[in-house]
Amino acid sequence: MKNIILTISFCLAIVLNATAQTTASYKERIAIINKNVYDGFYDAKANLYFETNDSAANKGNHSFLWPLCAMVQAANEMEAGNPSKNHIAPVMKAIDQYYSARQPVPAYQAMVVKEEVDSRFYDDNEWIAIALMDAYARNHKKDYLETSQMIYRFLLSGHDMVGGGGFYWVEGDKKGKNTCSNGPAILVALQLYQATHQKAYLDTAIVTYNWAKKHLLSSNGVYYDAVRVPSMKVDSAYYTYNAGTMLQSGVMLYNITRNKRYLNDAQNVAKAAEQHFYPNGRLPGNYWFNAVLLRGYIELYKVDKNKAQLQFMINDANRIWAQEKDDQNLLGPKKVKSLIDQAAMLEIYSRLDNLKL
Repeated sequence: MKNIILTISFCLAIVLNATAQTTASYKERIAIINKNVYDGFYDAKANLYFETNDSAANKGNHSFLWPLCAMVQAANEMEAGNPSKNHIAPVMKAIDQYYSARQPVPAYQAMVVKEEVDSRFYDDNEWIAIALMDAYARNHKKDYLETSQMIYRFLLSGHDMVGGGGFYWVEGDKKGKNTCSNGPAILVALQLYQATHQKAYLDTAIVTYNWAKKHLLSSNGVYYDAVRVPSMKVDSAYYTYNAGTMLQSGVMLYNITRNKRYLNDAQNVAKAAEQHFYPNGRLPGNYWFNAVLLRGYIELYKVDKNKAQLQFMINDANRIWAQEKDDQNLLGPKKVKSLIDQAAMLEIYSRLDNLKL
């Protein structure tokens, strides 16, 4: 009898622990994920991060820049929720090691400079500027603004009038212009306008927004991935982050200009994105793309206060915690866990926590 009672107690403890992990608050999830990042993905001696938690998969290399774009945004959201912390500093120490001064304009390249000379992606740089300008809006640190202005100058080097305008995706490759380089370019320009009130930034944002809407908005209300130039043939793939940047851009343009056309655009993208990306009760599997989508919905929520429109994203974030973490609380559907997945969920849970819904 005693053994039966002990067995029942042990099983109950397992169930209660699993339930607690599934229903952990956003703050608890944030703390767990952040600890996992620095326990399993951080090289403290080099002040750099690893792409995955598997040394064989990393092949001796540190992370590409892209996951750090996710990390710096997550760090900002954590700081927004707890301003006494300095989560951005270690990420920027790493990002600084990707800085390339080569002509025509300085910017960050895709790999650590001392390890390999590599391509410079316009979108990678844009994501960093977006995060830094979000932080600048909170703390007005001059170096965040100056770095973002440097990145903006780099963006301009990737713009021309082939195809009527728009930004390329990667330096030196002029085969196509992508939503993932134009959507965030609009956001960078708008954030710089909000910080400086220099009209040139707003002009860039409006021209780029109009170009993207004309050439990349699909009939189903979300955005295509890219157009090839000069043929203007559409790459008809759909990704959640492209909807996210254009949704957020529309709301920000409305807030600045008070032109309701932009708000209507944003509301249309929001409706279309939920219908397209969430028909079966779960979002597509790239957590970070979905984090960018969430940014757009939160921007819209600040205007219309429609919590119901956020619910599917809240549901998906909770589903991931319940269904897609391992026994070490590392997130992701694959056995080898990635830094970008951890960073994306850090951002998502931090943003949801900061909303205080």
